[in-house]
Amino acid sequence: MALENKLGITDSSELAREEERISKAKALELFETGLPDSFEVGTFRGLTQIHRYLFEEIYDFAGQVRTANIAKGNFRFVPVLYLQSALETISRMPQSTFEEIIAKYVEMNVAHPFREGNGRSARLWLDTILKKELHQVIDWSRVNKDDYLLAMERSPIRDLEIRTLLKAALSDRINDREVYMKGVDASYHYEGYSLYRTADMK
Repeated sequence: MALENKLGITDSSELAREEERISKAKALELFETGLPDSFEVGTFRGLTQIHRYLFEEIYDFAGQVRTANIAKGNFRFVPVLYLQSALETISRMPQSTFEEIIAKYVEMNVAHPFREGNGRSARLWLDTILKKELHQVIDWSRVNKDDYLLAMERSPIRDLEIRTLLKAALSDRINDREVYMKGVDASYHYEGYSLYRTADMK
């Protein structure tokens, strides 16, 4: 059964295809309009702005904090009861060094504030912080899917692995369209979406 959506789709496979197609086109729009430069950087509000932009044509809950507890495998994300408080704390976390930025990213992943689309929006959010603070971004096309997922799984206990992995993929090509598009494709690939290429989105 598919998630409740604005498209009236009841088949989960069909919804996944449309979600990928629409939200990748919106991700490309984000880059081409330069809109993220006007978003808050490093706050939950900034993340909601990204999430809403990516998914507002698909889900009513785009940009809204989830109201149900969620888990992935054996890992339970922050319970709804404590979620608002956690998001306020994360927004105030420092972000002046690479280590601080990754620590903040890891905490936001543990919070997992939305019903769907957390990873994809959070990776774009992470790049806005890196771009502003360090004038770098992550070239996600250089980050292996299995290595990334395993490192993120372990990151709540120890973030050295994800920090090392992402540091090796840093790029100073912060306004490079190709780096961005390949990065979006890689980010979606981590979540099992690989039917469309961002470069083909018009």
